Amino acid sequence: MSQEKEIIVGGQAVIEGVMMRAPNSYAVAVRKQDGSIVSKAEPLPKLSDKYPILKVPVLRGSAVLIHSMLLGIKALNFSATVAFDDQVEGEAAAETATANKAAKAAAATGALATTAHVIEAPTQFATSGKLEAKEKSASGSAGATATAAGSILFALFFNVLLFIVLPLLLTNVLFIYFGWGNAPQAGHSQAAADAAWYQSAWTWLQAYMKPVRPSFAFNLVDGVIRMGFFIMMIFTFSRLNDIKRVFEYHGAEHKTVFTWEQGEELTVANARRHPRQHPRCGTSFLMVVMLVSVVLFSIIKFDSLLLNMLSRIALIPVIAGISYEVIRAAGKKESGAVFRLMTLPGIWLQNLTTREPSDDQLEVAIYALK
Repeated sequence: MSQEKEIIVGGQAVIEGVMMRAPNSYAVAVRKQDGSIVSKAEPLPKLSDKYPILKVPVLRGSAVLIHSMLLGIKALNFSATVAFDDQVEGEAAAETATANKAAKAAAATGALATTAHVIEAPTQFATSGKLEAKEKSASGSAGATATAAGSILFALFFNVLLFIVLPLLLTNVLFIYFGWGNAPQAGHSQAAADAAWYQSAWTWLQAYMKPVRPSFAFNLVDGVIRMGFFIMMIFTFSRLNDIKRVFEYHGAEHKTVFTWEQGEELTVANARRHPRQHPRCGTSFLMVVMLVSVVLFSIIKFDSLLLNMLSRIALIPVIAGISYEVIRAAGKKESGAVFRLMTLPGIWLQNLTTREPSDDQLEVAIYALK
């Protein structure tokens, strides 16, 4: 295998396209409605050269993941801009075609004076349509940064709520309800049952929100609930047509990376033969994150529900960094039993997050990698 083929590449599906990343550069390729492929490629700065502290284990993992997230958002914004411009151009073309039909209909009636004005109208409309498209495109680009920032903040809030706050509260309720471990007693009373509904609700909340000191079993249940939420979310998204397309491009990205890693020529025929599930996918990483969080949350724990919640949010970068190191160590020998065992749940989960791509989608992924 040549030195070129030893370069580790990864990628990400975007709207009607694929982003491919190598150590020192990345490229995004997107399929337009007219069948053409547009792309964008840029070099990537090596942050560890500029900031040597980022070479320290765990810290480097957190930095890599944050940088990957920002790069992924940048690639998504590019694909969204292409899709937006495509839509604007399509609307302008449709309106121009309608005006042309009107002109032909007027000409057929023999109304010569009217026809002279109507025939002139399509040309004027086409010009104004292009100008309007440019104005829309410019306004879309101007608002892209604000939209991206808002999307990031909403995503962070949503993920913290769904994958940290809710699982912790549900696990706390389950342990108190069933009396597992060292959970305190709920302490229901007949007076509370006979009270008004809002008083009963407040009494119930006080009873089941008593802090349970997290044990390994507590965090294991918490992790299972968290993973259950994740699988339900992925399954729900997979039913949407637009997301199905993204998952197909996700499969195309994996097949293309497999082709590269095997040292084969980057062709659609070669890529088609490979599986759509890849062991280095971020889905496998998420499974490692769950296992690491179970262990870490069992070590760092408090007798306060609020402190346990805040500590879990604060430990996100640490968990991500440790998980990165685990994947990095296990991935040095991908044929090893440890690596296969660690990535197997992620491979199973990729049956939801990937779909079989078409040849056109494989072509886009290959274009991005080239």
